[in-house]
Amino acid sequence: MKHVAAYLLLVLGGNESPTADDVTNALATVGIEADADSLNRFLAEMEGKDLEETLAAGKEMLAKFGGGGGGAVSGGAAAGGDAAAEEEKQEEEEEEADIGGGVDMFGSGGDGGDY
Repeated sequence: MKHVAAYLLLVLGGNESPTADDVTNALATVGIEADADSLNRFLAEMEGKDLEETLAAGKEMLAKFGGGGGGAVSGGAAAGGDAAAEEEKQEEEEEEADIGGGVDMFGSGGDGGDY
């Protein structure tokens, strides 16, 4: 997957036909080591193919899997997550309000002077 991602990023960046060195260098810039065998297999499969056509064919293959009822589950989970986030935000606001005058982060002695 890392090779595919780097290849796609290079194409999006204007390199119409990234080489193994291009992909390896792109991965190296973020500290990832490329697997030469895997990368060479991928590039051999992509050789002579139009990226747009390849992506369209892959999209058609994914469409065959269907989506089922996955949307309803996601919606329910999202609603629960929003409620939890809202509750956490309220707790944070309460904590901030409870700090009071007991903490003087800048050591000004409470006289309101310059920092």
